[in-house]
Amino acid sequence: VFIEPEGLYTNEMYIGGMSSSLPEDVQDEMYHSVPGLEHAKIVKNAYAIEYDCINPRQLYPTLEFKKIKGLFSGGQFNGSSGYEEAAAQGLIAGINAAMEVKGREQLVLDRSEAYIGVLIDDLVTKENHEPYRMMTSRAEYRLLLRQDNADLRLRKKGYQVGLIDEETYQAVLRKEEAIQKEIERTEHATIGGTPEVQKLLEEKGSTLLKSGTELIRRPELNYEDLAPIDKERPELPWDVKQQVEINLKYEGYIKRQLKQVEQFKKLEAKKIPEDLDYEKVGSLRIEARQKLEEYRPISIGQASRISGVSPADISVLLVYLEQYRRNSNS
Repeated sequence: VFIEPEGLYTNEMYIGGMSSSLPEDVQDEMYHSVPGLEHAKIVKNAYAIEYDCINPRQLYPTLEFKKIKGLFSGGQFNGSSGYEEAAAQGLIAGINAAMEVKGREQLVLDRSEAYIGVLIDDLVTKENHEPYRMMTSRAEYRLLLRQDNADLRLRKKGYQVGLIDEETYQAVLRKEEAIQKEIERTEHATIGGTPEVQKLLEEKGSTLLKSGTELIRRPELNYEDLAPIDKERPELPWDVKQQVEINLKYEGYIKRQLKQVEQFKKLEAKKIPEDLDYEKVGSLRIEARQKLEEYRPISIGQASRISGVSPADISVLLVYLEQYRRNSNS
């Protein structure tokens, strides 16, 4: 049980770890049984909400109903729990409803681009037996899905669908360019072994150096530490400096994850025809055939995430799709 202040200007406390929907008199007794809370006064009782929901597997990743063209669904109605999860779905459903009206391509965020992408993909692809909450552990590529780079990841998408103005979009492009230029500069910047440099390294408990990039990667040093000895360093906004440091310090891990994303995107790019008859796909296991027929995935990537569809089934499906496309083109 954690007792957390509600804010800086209130004496109210939030009791983390004691969520309940019990009657008020039972809640009183429960809280007063905790050592230290014998005389606590409940200002706001805990509560629960009961609501109906659909099976989200009825939806495409755009949040459009598969069997009702033009109808989009967002919010807890889709089987999720939590305000942020509901708001995220409402945003995507609203965007895609507008794109449908305008006759434009609908927006789908994939699992490598945003937590919203993970949330929606899990809802429409996986079997969920309880209200869905978005947890960071559900995302395979969470090293890339950081709060510090959300603008770099998603503002272009917002611009494409008309939610971001030209000035804001150009600011993101300038930020991207400034980050890339500074990374390239530090990679080629050689910082000499002057007394000033050696003194700084000794103060930080660091050994002799090779380049600016090599120094930033050291755990005992950061980008700001090098300011006194990096004479060619330009004046940059704090958020650009932050991205330069993160990209250089964790370059090896980020590159490895980007390779994983590349493989992921290849599978996502292999689309499955909407009218594909899975009964005609030979060598598919019965369970896989039933699951694929039920879910009707739009890509090989989505099909591979369906419970009950094995890697062997995906291999069979890939071979069949290649034959299917050749026959369609001949």
